[in-house]
Amino acid sequence: MAIPVSEENFENEVLERSRALPVVVDFWADWCGPCKALSPALEKAEAAREGKVVLAKVDVDANPQLGALFRVQGIPAVKAFRDGKVVDEFVGALPPPRVEAFFDGLVPSRADELFAAGDELSLREATELEPRRADLAVALARARLERGAEREALEAVEGHEGDFSAAGIAARVRLSQAGVGTEAFRALDRGEREAALDALLEELGRAENATRDDLRRAAVGILSDLDPADPTARAYRRRLSDALG
Repeated sequence: MAIPVSEENFENEVLERSRALPVVVDFWADWCGPCKALSPALEKAEAAREGKVVLAKVDVDANPQLGALFRVQGIPAVKAFRDGKVVDEFVGALPPPRVEAFFDGLVPSRADELFAAGDELSLREATELEPRRADLAVALARARLERGAEREALEAVEGHEGDFSAAGIAARVRLSQAGVGTEAFRALDRGEREAALDALLEELGRAENATRDDLRRAAVGILSDLDPADPTARAYRRRLSDALG
């Protein structure tokens, strides 16, 4: 159920509350037909998210200063607040599917919650819910690598060849099974990325054609986790390019 908000309590009910939960504010007026048409979709979307988002309503006729402050030029105007700021908005009576999509953008999905949990069981469930997401597949593969389950890690990233991290993990497993890059991957498992890259580049310098591409993919996979602007990342990219000739 939407909370009626006025100029007197807007700061507490919307701005402060939005520091804990997203708050969706519906700027409306009693004479506005589209506002009344939109209201049920907003209320249904809020109820479906079971307390993870708050819906508030502002009557622009009774609270003109709020309308002016947030530049409401047409109604219904819907604005989403997080951490005291507007993070998304729309104007007009959108159809229910688009209202649902708007709310989806504010509230983490079940897969996102499982991703945040980070354990292997949660990650496996997350990939089942959203199998197209490479970030979930990569996280699951890494969890499996931590317990030495290379074959299962490879299965986790199958179908995500276009993602650098996923392709890097697949290359790592193939190289490991061929007995190549052992030193590099041990360093990587210890969190020593630079040592891992040094070892991969050294292997690349003497590798046969059959393994060069996987060594490149493994190195690129590690580099993809670094900030592109990081001087270390730039230096290793240049070294990789030189090694590939």
